[in-house]
Amino acid sequence: MSKRLNLREFQQNLIDRIQAKDMSVERVSTLGVQIDGRNWLVDIEDIGEVLTLPQLTSVPFTKPWFRGVANVRGNLYGVADMATYEHSGAASGDVNNRVLLVAERHAFNAALLVDRVLGLRDARRWRQSEVAGQIEYRDEQGTPWHKLDVSGLLEQAEFLQIGV
Repeated sequence: MSKRLNLREFQQNLIDRIQAKDMSVERVSTLGVQIDGRNWLVDIEDIGEVLTLPQLTSVPFTKPWFRGVANVRGNLYGVADMATYEHSGAASGDVNNRVLLVAERHAFNAALLVDRVLGLRDARRWRQSEVAGQIEYRDEQGTPWHKLDVSGLLEQAEFLQIGV
């Protein structure tokens, strides 16, 4: 006959196991995305949410990389096509495209359009080098990854000025 657990005992056991975990272990804090065939790492703390590409309302007289405005639960976000902004192409427009909403801590209603999300990545042990003033990572297979600095992006005058 199987032993029945009391709900209170189960909850206490769960709390004890969670607290027993080594809290000094850092968690994976980067998200891998693909922009025009190139792999990028984005800090999770810079992302508020990841969405499928919502319906966009175009805005006339804006730069080609500004794709339009999206209404996300009553809040308007300016959507930037990161491939076009990086002068390397344009988002494919297929079902894999995702929009990364910039975290509220930046106080900026911006959304970054990427080709696809590749999932969480732990780059702490990857090889790092500096290429053209930008940190480049190489994963275990030797694949290059670039770091997307969201804070730096939001400070760029070109990014802030969407009008032509």
